[in-house]
Amino acid sequence: MVLSSVLVVEDDDGAQRRLLRLTSDVAGADAHVEAVPSLEAARARLSARPFALALVDMQLPDGNGVDLIAWMQHRSTQTQAVIVSAWAEENVILAAIRAGAIGYLLKSSEDAELAMFLRILQRGGAAIDPVIARRILTLLPQAPASAPEAGDARLTPRESEVLRMVARGLSNREIAQATNLSRLTIESHTRNIYRKLAVTSRTEAVFEARSIGLLS
Repeated sequence: MVLSSVLVVEDDDGAQRRLLRLTSDVAGADAHVEAVPSLEAARARLSARPFALALVDMQLPDGNGVDLIAWMQHRSTQTQAVIVSAWAEENVILAAIRAGAIGYLLKSSEDAELAMFLRILQRGGAAIDPVIARRILTLLPQAPASAPEAGDARLTPRESEVLRMVARGLSNREIAQATNLSRLTIESHTRNIYRKLAVTSRTEAVFEARSIGLLS
């Protein structure tokens, strides 16, 4: 992911300044980085211009980050979202992932750790704090004895290719460019992947695919 434009959605002044500073340092001088303090302001900015990434707090004055991410799935589809929160409860984590968040970071992390995760995002990886990752793994259901083996989800070769690119963190637009297909075609493949894996978001698709052996 190219961090060409980043929107920080955070109402605490200190946390906002910290994320602006870290993001600007990692993204570079040519990146457009700005901050807003509420859901209403975030929706207005995302409606006015595209952003590559939104760093979203969970608790905001007029709602929560999950509401914004769910809105983005329909109104700002080119923007990927990562939660940056003090909350680490299982139900909150799952709600964010199901809404479409591609990462979940903790405000308690050191500056160097947050900067590292931003660089991981730049390389197309997943920005998930190790504490959060462990909690997500404990929430995954244990596979029963009759669980399907790799390939039983019956993904087509093209769907498997798209899924691997999704796991690398590529957007639908980037996948379309890499495969010389239209974005509408990639969106159709993505919907088919969701249906076959019985999931509703990119993050869920990756976790489910890895759990049944479709991704190494």
